Amino acid sequence: MTNHTSDTPRTRTVIGPADAIDATEETGLRHVAGLSTDLRDVVEVEQRQVRLERVVLAGVWTSGTVAEAESSLAELAALAETAGALVLDGVVQRRDKPDPATYIGSGKAAELRDLVEQTGADTVVCDGELSPAQLVRLEEVVKVKVVDRTALILDIFAQRATSREGKAQVALAQMQYMLPRLRGWGASLSRQMGGGGGGGMATRGPGETKIETDRRRLRDKMAKMRRDIEDMKTSRDLKRQERRRNKVPSVALAGYTNAGKSSLLNRLTGADAHVQNALFATLDPTVRRTETPAGRAYTLADTVGFVRHLPHQLVDAFRSTLEEVAEADLILHVVDGSHPDPEAQIEAVRAVIGEVGGAGVPEVVVINKADVAAPATLERLLAAEPGAVTVSARSGDGIDALRARVEEELPHPDTEIEVLVPYTAGHLVARIHSSGEVLAEAHEEDGTRIKANVEARLAAELAEYAV
Repeated sequence: MTNHTSDTPRTRTVIGPADAIDATEETGLRHVAGLSTDLRDVVEVEQRQVRLERVVLAGVWTSGTVAEAESSLAELAALAETAGALVLDGVVQRRDKPDPATYIGSGKAAELRDLVEQTGADTVVCDGELSPAQLVRLEEVVKVKVVDRTALILDIFAQRATSREGKAQVALAQMQYMLPRLRGWGASLSRQMGGGGGGGMATRGPGETKIETDRRRLRDKMAKMRRDIEDMKTSRDLKRQERRRNKVPSVALAGYTNAGKSSLLNRLTGADAHVQNALFATLDPTVRRTETPAGRAYTLADTVGFVRHLPHQLVDAFRSTLEEVAEADLILHVVDGSHPDPEAQIEAVRAVIGEVGGAGVPEVVVINKADVAAPATLERLLAAEPGAVTVSARSGDGIDALRARVEEELPHPDTEIEVLVPYTAGHLVARIHSSGEVLAEAHEEDGTRIKANVEARLAAELAEYAV
């Protein structure tokens, strides 16, 4: 399949049969339809922030159905386009496991080389994390640059990071990725990962013109980067400790990339967090304070989106950011109800939540984009996830039900008090309303009489006003 510049819409979703391939295709390269990028005119090309690369995708299908294999390659195509690439073609091969030498096997690597020549591609993107030896050997066969899924995702993060901490986290992840590849790539390192913007996909490294070939120097640099990140997270830790001290419950939004978390944050809090129909539009956490329908305050944190096979280097580097999920009182797990395979996304997100220590945090599944989701998909998800809430962050449908559900699921203060607070201590009444649950309230001549459930610390402060 070659790229063409007609006015037909770009196809992002792969549509393919769910049955097994026949015996004649068992070991061959299987073309995946619907992957080529269709740019409408040259202006659209010029608006890209990086130099476009012409890429062919290659995947190894070891288990599952054809549809699942093609869905994974379709996601890789979306990632490549997000990084600024022009997708020309995509193939998958059925194997028991990836070939240890060339990922797809020497014979199929030669076929891939022919495909690269036919399409005029200058890069091959593989749907997996390749070893240093696999990268070198496959490049020798196909005669163009080879990038794996991990390097591609790291490249996208390098483009999207805006804050000082975000950039440092991405740089650390890239150095972790590079460390075992120093010997394998040798002189090609500066081409693969070094330099600044404009170098093309997977070339935005930690900001150097040349990657050091000395492992000790790279480890020293990584150690310094970790110290810098630790220093930068101090402010967020202090804010989190202050919320804990004041017993303000915390809710974290977690979910697959582009599931609509930022839109949901804006809808629930009235914030103006950046929203974009793109993968990994949010890298830096956003925390906003809001209230339940009854007026109880809580914080809502937006977090980086997850993806299948999220590189472990990114999980490690962004661990301080992902602590917002692990240390929350409640996780709102946002799912894109319009996606062809939302169940796989749910599984991927829960795997990362578990990896950062959030498996024990109470979770509410929020099925977003319900206004455009197929009714059969919604029915299937609701059956698989009892208690899930369906919403549309775009239209506002279901938001009131979600707010009520959050109020129900937040931890409840367990100390009951009845106090008469003088009007001169009105700030205590405000604290009861913001952090406690008011059961009854009346305004009397000597002050405000309140019966409520509050945290033990606030109850101690109010002891002198007990009635």
